[in-house]
Amino acid sequence: MFDVKALYVGKELWRETLPLQSGSRVYKLQGLKSNSWYEVKISYPASIPARVSLQLLKNHEMELKLNQMRRLLNTEKLIFKAESLKEVNNKAGLNVLVTLEPEGIVAIPNSRERYFIIYNIVCEEQLMGIPYSSWSVVLLVALCLVVSFIVPRSLPSSLLTKDQGLRSSHRSHGKDS
Repeated sequence: MFDVKALYVGKELWRETLPLQSGSRVYKLQGLKSNSWYEVKISYPASIPARVSLQLLKNHEMELKLNQMRRLLNTEKLIFKAESLKEVNNKAGLNVLVTLEPEGIVAIPNSRERYFIIYNIVCEEQLMGIPYSSWSVVLLVALCLVVSFIVPRSLPSSLLTKDQGLRSSHRSHGKDS
């Protein structure tokens, strides 16, 4: 019925292909932990007009909750929680159904229609709604904010008063003219 492949948590699959006309594939999610949140994300070239949908399958049955998130350019996401150890270790397990439909036309002159779409897909564990792979960026931003508040306080006050004096002299010159 469907082409089935394994998708391991934290391991991105690159350059996957599916037919553009009614293409579909099921990814069996491997390496899930119970009571953890996950995000399955698929990205594809914007030059290939297609509608991509991701749906969660539990025990090979479609989950009632469909992906109602905002649509991003050439990226689709599905966020879900692996509820119990029984659900994760079940033989059928959790699966993601990827379906493709052509949408629009290729607007590049003298180019022929494409019959396949190339995409990347990844399943990542989340902590507080942020994928683990993005936490290094979050920590770097937090460090920059802390440094930006500490450095001005450690500077000599003479530097700060000179700056304030320059600002007030610029204001008075502006009023004279």
